[in-house]
Amino acid sequence: MTMILRSVALAAVALSSLSTAHALDAAAAKALAGKSACLACHAVDRKMVGPSYKTVAAKHQGQPDALEKVAARIKSGGSGVYGPVPMPAQPNLKDDELKLLAAWVLAGAPDK
Repeated sequence: MTMILRSVALAAVALSSLSTAHALDAAAAKALAGKSACLACHAVDRKMVGPSYKTVAAKHQGQPDALEKVAARIKSGGSGVYGPVPMPAQPNLKDDELKLLAAWVLAGAPDK
């Protein structure tokens, strides 16, 4: 029950940090994650090659700059935060796409 409440609270924080121009469109975010090959290494609730989206959301819970941090990490890639396997950079994504993906991850990668 505590985990569910945390997830709900985290989703509320992530969504409230978005401007109306970056409202969360879960379907678009999931499609972008698929197109960008994110889903090859990440799953919503289990570790694959990289951490689950829920693990990432929990790590950034309550951080006012979480959206910017996660968007920057998606763009630059890197390793060492969740293990030694590097996450490829996504330098070709536009800022609004990076923010959409980051908000979706921070909300726990919802389907809707």
